[in-house]
Amino acid sequence: MREAFSTALIQLAQQDPRVILLTGDHGYALFDEFRRVCPNQYINAGIAEQNMVGMAAGLARTGFRPVVYGLSAFIPVRVLEQIKLDVAHDRLPVIFIGDGAGFVYSHLGTSHQSTEDIACARAIPNLQIYSPADAFEMTMCMQAAYQAHASAYLRMGKSDRGLVHAAVPEASSGELLQLKQGKPGALSFIATGSMVRTAMDIASASYADASVWSAPFIKPAEIAQVAAICRNGGPLVTMEEHSIHGGLGSMIAEIASEHCPVRILRIGVKDRFSEHCGTYDYLLKEHGLDRTSIEKQLAEFLSRAA
Repeated sequence: MREAFSTALIQLAQQDPRVILLTGDHGYALFDEFRRVCPNQYINAGIAEQNMVGMAAGLARTGFRPVVYGLSAFIPVRVLEQIKLDVAHDRLPVIFIGDGAGFVYSHLGTSHQSTEDIACARAIPNLQIYSPADAFEMTMCMQAAYQAHASAYLRMGKSDRGLVHAAVPEASSGELLQLKQGKPGALSFIATGSMVRTAMDIASASYADASVWSAPFIKPAEIAQVAAICRNGGPLVTMEEHSIHGGLGSMIAEIASEHCPVRILRIGVKDRFSEHCGTYDYLLKEHGLDRTSIEKQLAEFLSRAA
């Protein structure tokens, strides 16, 4: 996914000399090719993320198209006030890239684990949110964020979990992407980011009648489409490598409560920090986001719904 991001960014910068990449002293190897191809469109702002957002806002006001890169624990969480007041308030076309979302930087502890970024960003007006599941969705989201000419946050999980598409999908802003078509009245999965691959694996192995949807667009959401899925008649499961508070699950539940109430199981990070450091796979297990734990939660939920 990171390679797809780099490739998409280089293509945008070559097509539009107004595209400027700003980084807070991160991503050196990732941007080797960008610096070689577009050396005059790269700024290392140093470990001063708040100032970097201010620089991006100033560049946007003078006609440039800034792309601001950092770890998602810092972009957007550390710079939330600057995003709100310097960029989103005036609808400036700045794209924020939060790399390593979720538990990817597992060994670095809570300071580098980012499970609240979507929740923080959702509450800011005028800020679009993207959460691609694989390299193809990343390419689509980069193009969509650029074409929208709006303030945007793109969430990138560094740990690729495998492709879910065979090519770059075509979708309008806010649209859910159907990956598996199920039967009316059967279970439906809506997942985002790293959890999409897991949802596909579980549905394919154990729930042949289930539908699976990927949610690369968190905000804005296609309300009519979500409501139609809720009217399908079966229970619904949301999956995300993010807090259950304020993320994808909250967004789906909010729409359902207003348009078509349905039983929803929100699978994500509970209201707590990690107890230990460890590998990425260990932290998924600790927080109940590994496949075995998810299947157990799902079985308990369906037994209660029966």
